[in-house]
Amino acid sequence: MGKAFESIRQGLQEAIGHAKGEASAVRTYRPRSVDVKALRNRVAMTQEQFAARFGFSVATLRHWERGDRNPQGPALVLLNVIDKNPAAVLSALAA
Repeated sequence: MGKAFESIRQGLQEAIGHAKGEASAVRTYRPRSVDVKALRNRVAMTQEQFAARFGFSVATLRHWERGDRNPQGPALVLLNVIDKNPAAVLSALAA
């Protein structure tokens, strides 16, 4: 079989092992929850500014801040990065 088959087979075996809880060399990143309102206040932005600058809708931001919903997936990862280094994110988005 070819390289593509071997790559797919290895990926499937790793996924099965991960699903079974078996230890592997693969590390899973689990972003921590972020207090979105506190973060927004720390970077001194209004809801409208924060949403526009980082690509969120104002409605979504309001839901997060009220606790109606929790950020998930890529949004949560981005919020973690903003929390760690907002200047770097602002710089990257300004380019």
